[in-house]
Amino acid sequence: MTYTLYIGDRLFSSWSLRGWLMLEKFNIPHSVKLVGLYSGTMAKDMAHLAPARLVPTLVTPEGTVVGESLAMAETLAEENPDAGLWPAAVAERATARWLVSEMACGFGALRGECAMQLSHIWQGFEASEAVRADLARIETLFAHARRMSGAKDGYLFGTYGLADVFYTPVAARIVGYDLPVSAETRAYSRLLLSDPAVLAWQREARKVSYDPEPYALPLKRRDWRL
Repeated sequence: MTYTLYIGDRLFSSWSLRGWLMLEKFNIPHSVKLVGLYSGTMAKDMAHLAPARLVPTLVTPEGTVVGESLAMAETLAEENPDAGLWPAAVAERATARWLVSEMACGFGALRGECAMQLSHIWQGFEASEAVRADLARIETLFAHARRMSGAKDGYLFGTYGLADVFYTPVAARIVGYDLPVSAETRAYSRLLLSDPAVLAWQREARKVSYDPEPYALPLKRRDWRL
């Protein structure tokens, strides 16, 4: 019983990373198929999945096509109840769903101005007021999650879960653009990005080069270091 996950280019596709971590980190059997997000073949590659049109897209072992990451998360949690995708405690589970939902539909400035990339760290990036507001909101949510769970550090709800999955690309933006956050949020970001699964994804991502490079900025760059 194996799921099939359709993803975009690993270096830049934040939602693809989320989709993959949902499966990889919870030991759910899966295979991966790459869609040409930047090569111009995306529509052709996904034609048989219609009306799904974005990555990631999940196909269940029974052949059901599931678009949108929130739907994928709930489907996987429902079909794999012992995997521990959501916290066991009711209040923590509700809070985790809140954080995941706000990530899925919010933080437009952060996502728009700081595209995820896993190759280097931009030097001298100036965060706009809108980006700073998104970061402040994210830190507010993190603090609330920790109050609910009692986890003073480490994962938001004590053990790794879907909230950590959904905020891993946020962590990549914080590190990749050297964004102004608290020491606690930076430590949490480093924890997420130092995960062996994320490092394996990053190594695979760096095997591909792009010309022109998507989302290039007129800034100096330095090596990716956590």
